[in-house]
Amino acid sequence: MSEAGGRRGCGCRVPQRASWSLVAVSAALCLMLATSVCTAGAAPMSREEKQKLGNQVLEMFDHAYGNYMEHAYPADELMPLTCRGRVRGQEPSRGDVDDALGKFSLTLIDSLDTLVVLNKTKEFEDAVRKVLRDVNLDNDVVVSVFETNIRVLGGLLGGHSLAIMLKEKGEHMQWYNDELLQMAKQLGYKLLPAFNTTSGLPYPRINLKFGIRKPEARTGTETDTCTACAGTLILEFAALSRFTGASIFEEYARKALDFLWEKRQRSSNLVGVTINIHTGDWVRKDSGVGAGIDSYYEYLLKAYVLLGDDSFLERFNTHYDAIMRYISQPPLLLDVHIHKPMLNARTWMDALLAFFPGLQVLKGDIRPAIETHEMLYQVIKKHNFLPEAFTTDFRVHWAQHPLRPEFAESTYFLYKATGDPYYLEVGKTLIENLNKYARVPCGFAAMKDVRTGSHEDRMDSFFLAEMFKYLYLLFADKEDIIFDIEDYIFTTEAHLLPLWLSTTNRSVSKKNTTSEYTELDDSNFDWTCPNTQILFPNDPLYAQSIREPLKNVVDKSCPRGIIRVEESFRSGAKPPLRARDFMATNPEHLEILKKMGAASSIDAEDGLRFMQEMIELSSQQQKEQQLPPRAVQIISHPFFGRVVLTAGPAQFGLDLSKHKETRGFVASSKPYNGCSELTNPEAVMGKIALIQRGQCMFAEKARNIQNAGAIGGIVIDDNEGSSSDTAPLFQMAGDGKDTDDIKIPMLFLFSKEGSIILDAIREHEQVEVLLSDKARDRAAILKGKMSPSYNINSNPEMENEDQPSSENDSQNQSAEQMASLPQTIDLADQETPENSLDSHSESSSLGDSEEAASFTSSEQIPSSTENLETTSLDGECTDLDNQLQEQSETEEDSSPNVSWGTKAQPIDSILADWNEDIEAFEMMEKDEL
Repeated sequence: MSEAGGRRGCGCRVPQRASWSLVAVSAALCLMLATSVCTAGAAPMSREEKQKLGNQVLEMFDHAYGNYMEHAYPADELMPLTCRGRVRGQEPSRGDVDDALGKFSLTLIDSLDTLVVLNKTKEFEDAVRKVLRDVNLDNDVVVSVFETNIRVLGGLLGGHSLAIMLKEKGEHMQWYNDELLQMAKQLGYKLLPAFNTTSGLPYPRINLKFGIRKPEARTGTETDTCTACAGTLILEFAALSRFTGASIFEEYARKALDFLWEKRQRSSNLVGVTINIHTGDWVRKDSGVGAGIDSYYEYLLKAYVLLGDDSFLERFNTHYDAIMRYISQPPLLLDVHIHKPMLNARTWMDALLAFFPGLQVLKGDIRPAIETHEMLYQVIKKHNFLPEAFTTDFRVHWAQHPLRPEFAESTYFLYKATGDPYYLEVGKTLIENLNKYARVPCGFAAMKDVRTGSHEDRMDSFFLAEMFKYLYLLFADKEDIIFDIEDYIFTTEAHLLPLWLSTTNRSVSKKNTTSEYTELDDSNFDWTCPNTQILFPNDPLYAQSIREPLKNVVDKSCPRGIIRVEESFRSGAKPPLRARDFMATNPEHLEILKKMGAASSIDAEDGLRFMQEMIELSSQQQKEQQLPPRAVQIISHPFFGRVVLTAGPAQFGLDLSKHKETRGFVASSKPYNGCSELTNPEAVMGKIALIQRGQCMFAEKARNIQNAGAIGGIVIDDNEGSSSDTAPLFQMAGDGKDTDDIKIPMLFLFSKEGSIILDAIREHEQVEVLLSDKARDRAAILKGKMSPSYNINSNPEMENEDQPSSENDSQNQSAEQMASLPQTIDLADQETPENSLDSHSESSSLGDSEEAASFTSSEQIPSSTENLETTSLDGECTDLDNQLQEQSETEEDSSPNVSWGTKAQPIDSILADWNEDIEAFEMMEKDEL
């Protein structure tokens, strides 16, 4: 190919549209996986440090995978707080999120190709034998078609791809005879009945044993599915067809993609989030690149890479042009209405859009990828993890974080495209945060609330399938990997499919239907893969120059300079007035307001958007007056900071977000309601008083315990059984008078959370807690580095004041102190929350997902600060959300042929795990883990 036909640099050819060929472009598009570095950047990370970080990733994977195999297998997933497996029907239902579980050892299958990437070939061989021996795909259970496809079918195909690669090398898997492929084919046929619709779009769920619409199936009545659910099938189904020669799988997946393309909104070229599988009508007409749509775009581009069909690339580029025209507001990516794409559909972003910078790298559009990735990194630096959703001014909207890997994925691809060692430092931060905040004795626990540091008894299979794979590859050199990663493409679950499938069993016709619908702009086709020589010409600091203006974007909120690019529609006119920029004293702004709705249709649209933004801005300003939740952390034995209770704040007293934590032992006040002078001041003197809600104002209670010498107060709800699981958190208001005289911190716990402290007192007598704005580092607590004084300070002279006389004494004491811990776990384990919100699938949709888990009843959070209530008279609350969570139901186990008993966890084993974790934290300080 001549230079006129394409651009060259770093060995990566970037062809023009007229010169594309199947194999050449398929390879070119994936060269981003190992693009050589053509530009000098910041000081590179040393080989030794990269190896050290890679070894840490290996150790972290061993910790997660080993605990799954020891405590959970053959269950689908590990519950890392209670050290047991999550079995469908034996745990409280979490709604849609449980549809990923099919009693097919999900985590093991999802981890197969990760084992090979991490050079654990012996463990891979053992894992394949276990899958072939133990996994049953004929269970009477309703599963998500989308999740089963990307995790199980993709996992089996990824495992098969690397099994045949290892067999060809002649060292491992010599006994293998396509057994995983046969299982994948069996599963593929079980999923095919889901496509029995007039549109060709699949039903969202299917019964593995009975299929669709039979009475025994308990499914088949659904009418809607998400765009990603129907549009994220082509890679796995086409690979299955290419591997087996059975073209039916690829045909069904193509038909679904064709229908989605046909139903796009023609004027905007956008697709909605949810579609009716029978009529093709859009049910949810908002459009973005996050939950519900994300992997649809990803699979259009990757389907072109794997299959070589030009129509997939043309469709992707058409959609991409619309995304950059309407949704992209650098560095933000905001959902819009498909029919009125100039109107934002929401003022917050969800965590799943973190994959998009990586997809932009594959597209070759590096600048916006760097911008969005940097914005996301700033959010992570503020909260330690990426919240499930956050607002345009970077406040937490949904506080959960289920250890999603999308940001690590984009970090890896950006590093490969730019060679900038900055992204190695980003990866190092991810490793440190996972070890510091998410690591627990039996694995890694999802974050219930990134603000308080509370945990959820959950470790999803995608954490092992994706997170460790991308982190390891980020720090690995080519010789560290036992095969050539350039020969494979990543699915959305990071499973590996070989590129040679593009020329194998090509029985499906590839009619190019795209041009029938739209006239395409050739400028969309200039870039198809990163080319560092062109992207960073004579400027080794190119990426840094893009990041620099965004360095403080989170701390400074949303910069006023970030506005929608509308010049192409306005012929050079000024950008429209935005609500956040409006000033009532500005005559020009007032003149613009007068014109809105009167001059033209464009002015009318501006006016409608302005009104919408003003309403949302007013709502946000009201929310700003609400206080975020606080944390009550039990730090005495046997808890050592592991139990974090989410507490409601008070609008009076010491502000824990501005002052140091308050630490002290707890004591019940007498009278318990705290509504009169205490009769036991000696008991609460210098302690944190426990008082019951009711019969008087909160401020009155605070004054009474403060007068008795208490250093803080915890109000426990008198409504028995109340929980932050099932009710919005609320903040305690004053009594309408001046409350400046109240100097101590006051927090509120619902009955269920309060009972954790009361039970601990009955069991252990002396219970010490921290009152703070969020959970504190457990390593410091374990090491005794937190000062024993009530107001925490960093006085180094006090660090060793409460230390045991020797290390052995410390370990013996810890073992004795933790002897009663299983009772605490069992107590929480037997409780089933009365209500819980349905959680939603990884990609289909994000909601206010609250897991009704066992041990984490002590760690519940509000789904966002929107759920705070404000009360003035104790006992009378005004609910600002008014959305109670639907009652959770426990699904019945209907698979009598398979024994799925949960493994009992021996006390000695739990104690050993906890001691091991204490040692790990001590090692962290020595090794700077």
